[in-house]
Amino acid sequence: MASELGIRRILGIDPGLRMTGFGVISVAGNRLTYIACGCIRSGDGELPARLRVILMDLAEVIARHQPTEVAVEKVFVNVNPQSTLLLGQARGAAISAAVLAELPVVEYTALQVKQAVVGQGHARKEQVQEMVKRLLKLPAAPGSDAADALACAICHAHGGMGLGAIATRGRRVRAGRIT
Repeated sequence: MASELGIRRILGIDPGLRMTGFGVISVAGNRLTYIACGCIRSGDGELPARLRVILMDLAEVIARHQPTEVAVEKVFVNVNPQSTLLLGQARGAAISAAVLAELPVVEYTALQVKQAVVGQGHARKEQVQEMVKRLLKLPAAPGSDAADALACAICHAHGGMGLGAIATRGRRVRAGRIT
């Protein structure tokens, strides 16, 4: 298994009800390697059916890429409370996929992710995309949602060193909880 060899495989998730971004990287020491990324489109149907798409598609991503841990972007509060509630439900479906696979889950705010990847918490989406491209040595910048998910994974990968330490230093991740 990858973690026995000192290699971590991190699934980053940028939850959204219409579009959930995902990105998988492997980490060996301070070396980051791109594995996969993409978006899950849940369509325009009824809410339970859309949540099921997120849950099932992420379960498939987990089965295919075998991550050892999961990093999820936290929900921010929108001006519209209904949008915040819907986003929270999409996030819950994403976290449920990881928990059902018995993977540890760590959460980061968008500010923490941008700080760890770009160096400033109020970076623009284009800056995040460009830094993800550079850090993972990709031929082109990934789409916005996939880039945000990869950035979340990168933030978690840097959790013990440098800027990424802002969220996890001094804490232990166990069974989906920080203790």
